[in-house]
Amino acid sequence: MTDTTDDIAEEISFQSFEDDCKMLGNLLLEVLQREVGAQMREKVDRYRTLAQSACSMRLAGIEHMAELLEKQLASDISNMSLEEALTLARAFGHYLSLMGIAEVHHRVRRQKNVASLSKSCDDIFYQLLQRGVSPDQLYETVCKQEVEIVLTAHPTQINRRTLQYKHIKLSHLLDLKDRPDLTTEERDMVIEDMVREITSIWQTDELRRHKPTPVDEASAGLNIVEQSLWKAVPHYLRRVSNALKKHTGKPLPLKCTPIRFGSWMGGDRDGNPNVTAKVTKDVSLLSRWMTIDLYIREVDSLKFELSMNRCSDSLSKLAHEILEQESASEDRHSWDHQCYSRNQVKQQAAALPTQLPARADQPSCTECNVGHSHYPRIEIPRTGLLNQQDGPDSPRSPMAKSPSQNSLRNASLIAKRKMFAESQVGRSSFQKLLEPKPTKRSAIAPYRIVLGNIKEKLMKTRRRLELLLEDLPCDFNLLEYYDTSDELIEPLMTCHDSLQSCGSGILADGRLADLIRRVATFGMVLMKLDLRQIALGQESGRHAETFDAITKYLDMGTYSEWDEEKKLEFLTRELKGKRPLVSPSMEVASDVKEVLDTFRIAAELGSDSLGAYVISMASNASDVLAVELLQKDARLAVSGEIGKPCPGGTLRVVPLFETVKDLRGAGSVIRKLLSIDWYREHIIKNHNGHQEVMVGYSDSGKDAGRFTAAWELYKAQEDVVAACNEYDIKVTLFHGRGGSIGRGGGPTYLAIQSQPPGSVMGTLRSTEQGEMVQAKFGLPQIAVRQLEIYTTAVLLATLRPPHPPREQKWRNLMEEISKISCQNYRSVVYENPEFLTYFQEATPQAELGFLNIGSRPTRRKSSTGIGHLRAIPWVFAWTQTRFVLPAWLGVGPGLRGVCEKGHTEDLKAMYKEWPFFQSTIDLIEMVLGKADVPISKHYDEVLVSNSRRHLGDELRMELVATEKLVLVVSGHEKLSANNRILRRLIESRLAYLNPMNLLQVEVLKRLRSDDDNKQLRDALLITINGIAAGMRNTG
Repeated sequence: MTDTTDDIAEEISFQSFEDDCKMLGNLLLEVLQREVGAQMREKVDRYRTLAQSACSMRLAGIEHMAELLEKQLASDISNMSLEEALTLARAFGHYLSLMGIAEVHHRVRRQKNVASLSKSCDDIFYQLLQRGVSPDQLYETVCKQEVEIVLTAHPTQINRRTLQYKHIKLSHLLDLKDRPDLTTEERDMVIEDMVREITSIWQTDELRRHKPTPVDEASAGLNIVEQSLWKAVPHYLRRVSNALKKHTGKPLPLKCTPIRFGSWMGGDRDGNPNVTAKVTKDVSLLSRWMTIDLYIREVDSLKFELSMNRCSDSLSKLAHEILEQESASEDRHSWDHQCYSRNQVKQQAAALPTQLPARADQPSCTECNVGHSHYPRIEIPRTGLLNQQDGPDSPRSPMAKSPSQNSLRNASLIAKRKMFAESQVGRSSFQKLLEPKPTKRSAIAPYRIVLGNIKEKLMKTRRRLELLLEDLPCDFNLLEYYDTSDELIEPLMTCHDSLQSCGSGILADGRLADLIRRVATFGMVLMKLDLRQIALGQESGRHAETFDAITKYLDMGTYSEWDEEKKLEFLTRELKGKRPLVSPSMEVASDVKEVLDTFRIAAELGSDSLGAYVISMASNASDVLAVELLQKDARLAVSGEIGKPCPGGTLRVVPLFETVKDLRGAGSVIRKLLSIDWYREHIIKNHNGHQEVMVGYSDSGKDAGRFTAAWELYKAQEDVVAACNEYDIKVTLFHGRGGSIGRGGGPTYLAIQSQPPGSVMGTLRSTEQGEMVQAKFGLPQIAVRQLEIYTTAVLLATLRPPHPPREQKWRNLMEEISKISCQNYRSVVYENPEFLTYFQEATPQAELGFLNIGSRPTRRKSSTGIGHLRAIPWVFAWTQTRFVLPAWLGVGPGLRGVCEKGHTEDLKAMYKEWPFFQSTIDLIEMVLGKADVPISKHYDEVLVSNSRRHLGDELRMELVATEKLVLVVSGHEKLSANNRILRRLIESRLAYLNPMNLLQVEVLKRLRSDDDNKQLRDALLITINGIAAGMRNTG
């Protein structure tokens, strides 16, 4: 049913899946009887039975009986009271969520029971060797692979985080129930726990009552890392390493990681005024804080594990140096505040553990298989700055403080520090009695001494970050804390090498190796934060406003009115110069100041904390050079103030081409950039000869329809690759894929394998958005599989690229299909004056804003037109009505146009031999399998004005015609015939999904005549949640 995990859809067995669904459904009915009474429980069961009968009739082809049953169900629902409607919506919504939990559980279960999974490292490595790839070439390609998965806060995650955690707990209970060693009593206890969890879910509010802040969104992303990816990454890397060793004789080097993670949460300011420079800085520091906190826990476990005395000379020398430093430090001990604070940190990092660390008694290989988190929940340091929105009136905002307030605050801080220091005197003295004296410490295990020192330095690093988060003075010596991952890896590698040299390789390759791999993957920041802002050429573009302010201040005119050549001449001249561009005395508007502040923060944090600067809606070479100039100017200013170079390097500047027009010009823009000597030398010197280019799937799809967008994206990638090859520059393509097929979603493996040849040469970046993050990475076992699929798909695309179109004729046919498809799509969506009103009447688009699922507005501008509507609500609204129009509109006329000219057999050959075309058709077929003509017709009959219903009738006729044409091209007898598991999953949900749609129509009808009724609004939002759970997609 889901677009998100169809990579592994074949890995589910229905043998016990339906039994678990039935069991969970019965438990829900049991809870309902207790919570809402037997009468309401019976109604819920009756409506389910009625809907199931209608579905069975329709699947059997008995259409008239299905229609009668559906009309009866709709009639019953229309007579329900509001309270009954709420209960029914909640019951069916929770049942659809329970089915989703069971589905994920059985996919994990299937993975455990299959000896060799398709698309696994073992499977693909073997295939490549059989197809002529040498072991050395395979090994080298895997080790050099660079894939980055970028998690974003796109507003498509419908479930509250509270419910997500409860769903995960239920998944763990299902896993526990399957254990063969449970007694009958123990199994009954597990069932009781499930009842408790379902009861808790029922009693929990499904709706977010407030919009999340950007920091809230970032915290949710960090929690995914803590709860899942932190455990999954070492397991995944072991799987890669073991497969490499099996097939090439060499394991994956410890410091090598084919996959890393990035984030847009707290950095994506495109159309989101809530993401400020201050938010970006806080989120980056918060990410570093959590990283250090997780490392401290791992080091604690290692200290308990590595208790041996035998070690290498180098480790022994390091341990003695640490002891000498500690002894010298104690000799310098004094009773002032600074020493108390330092002593307190040291007490907590004593070389001898005072208690058994969490998980220390468990082997590291169990990390992905337990039923709960190994760690207590991270208590993120809460500061006033993180808990409220920044603004000029905020009491914690620097702009709101007077000098006297600052003095009082500093005096209070000094007093608190003194009290804290004095409170530690007795504790410090008592702790010394428990610790061995320095003269006796030589007998203590050297690994514990080294690890104790690492922990002490990590704790100072964490404390320093807490001070920075609070905007407090921070005077730590550079040698007292970790600034880079290399500084942390070095002593860990010394421990590893020592164990290996002493014949304890089995210990070296356990928890210690896992920690080293985590440091190599996550670094010091878990996920590097990208910054994103809209381009210069766009109306209200922040960069345009900034340069207008600068050029007017310099009496050079208005930058945005210059032609492209004049802009490039000015930008190139300034980039080659050494003087600052922006005067500190220049007064600017608040929006411009925010842009300049963002670049200043980027200069302060540098590439050690931040990833790329992405320019949305890029269309010219000047868009890129403008960001390079602002970045250079900010770095000059910051380095001048701190008296040393800025940390890290400059950020990669990445143009994002989104609309069809911009995609068509992408290659030309890259050629123009690389023809500029300064820029080309900058790329070679500062970015290792690597140009990154992002292509957007969402806006191109909304602009021209899914088929045309897919073809324009394919050609744009070909052109960008060719442009970079002309200048001997390597290219990394960054794919801005959404969750739904209408926004470029679909199976990861299929998407990567259908890219143009040469576009995936060992490197790839891709976004994972909203609900996709939880679906793909919410459980460690699922995350391991998804990471493996990314690795093997990129490996295959690199070593054995997909076939290009066999002949020019195929490309010509694609051009013709695309042209007709785009014309049809735009004639409906943008040129029909009635369509916008029809869209607003037939869907719950206007009500989606009440969901509070994202911090950004649903529109880039206040205009009501479709052009300024975000792609997410555009797709979300049509998904709710089961029309899923953005994914198929225009495809039918395009295919029909070439078939009528006698090219049907050519299309069939293209489907069989051209991976890109096959992937495009398969995804359209998949989404057509989710569409439902009777349901979408019911929306129109109840909600749409009589004068506009003909629009829906015409579109439904086109949907049916498109289905037939797609089946002709694919050669399938029915939709999703090549994925029977997926089809069966879709059918299994209909008995609960259809009533939810009928209920949503009734609630929308009532709400539109009583729009201030909060209970009706809640009922509507609950139906939206339920349908999203059933469709396994939002936007």
